[in-house]
Amino acid sequence: MDESEDFYASLKEKIQHLSNYAWEEKVKWSDVESWLANFDDTEKVDMLYLLSQFMYFGGRQTRELLRSVYRDKFRYKVIERIRKENDDTLDSVKIEGAFAAELSKTRFLGVGNPSESGTHLLYYFRQENSLGKEYFINTHETTSRNSESGELEIRDKTIKEYVFIDDLCGSGTQACDYSKDVVAEIKALNPSAKVSYYVLFAMKDGINKVKNESKFDVVDCVYELDDSFKCFSSSSRHYSAENLKVRGKNIASKYGRNLFCDALGYSDCQLLLGFLHNTPDNTLPIIWSSDNWKPIFKRYNKDYGWGM
Repeated sequence: MDESEDFYASLKEKIQHLSNYAWEEKVKWSDVESWLANFDDTEKVDMLYLLSQFMYFGGRQTRELLRSVYRDKFRYKVIERIRKENDDTLDSVKIEGAFAAELSKTRFLGVGNPSESGTHLLYYFRQENSLGKEYFINTHETTSRNSESGELEIRDKTIKEYVFIDDLCGSGTQACDYSKDVVAEIKALNPSAKVSYYVLFAMKDGINKVKNESKFDVVDCVYELDDSFKCFSSSSRHYSAENLKVRGKNIASKYGRNLFCDALGYSDCQLLLGFLHNTPDNTLPIIWSSDNWKPIFKRYNKDYGWGM
């Protein structure tokens, strides 16, 4: 067995291990072989290495992340505020009573329409955090028309905070565009309302864009992804060998430009990231495209399934 065959064998073993333990058996070796058939024989080892770097977040990991969003980004912050307003009290009964009152004036929403991934996550978010259905609404339920004047108004004036949940903030464009419509409308009708945006993963530049250019009062994430998560960046965590990285980028670009408007993922994000419910378009198109292409982690477009 020569060096390249030995490398191929070690990568095959690693991917089979990933599939069994990290990818929740979502990918079989036959699926990998079908995906590799997209490439020339001289490119397959490089693409197998690239695939071995893919980060997949299945049901168990996603549910844990959603518990973190509620606990660390919402509940703990509310409790911290309650304690400060009550002389740093440690009275658990008083704290929990005040928290329940705050929660009753809060509504959780997904980013996008009911078919998109942000809204889809709310089902797991509610389960994992033992929250009643009364704390969740769709975007269209934030406002209504006054029956007499016909003017648009806040539907439930007792709501003090709206919390929007999403899985990934890549370039930040979607969240900013969304805020110009939905969030701006809420703030115009109720300037005192607090509107928060919490996301599981966020590219550093993307979430900074949302912080600086959106209408959200609070913007935060569980994990911030720096440039090292960009597959072919100078600081890439996926490649230590420069020659492997150059070859990988050339191959990904060669095919990617025929699969998507951005050859290396939306807004050149260059991610190797996917979820149980979908693969974001910020990830390399050679991973998810089904446009005359056999994907390995398929992406479901917004027109017919969950989208990013």
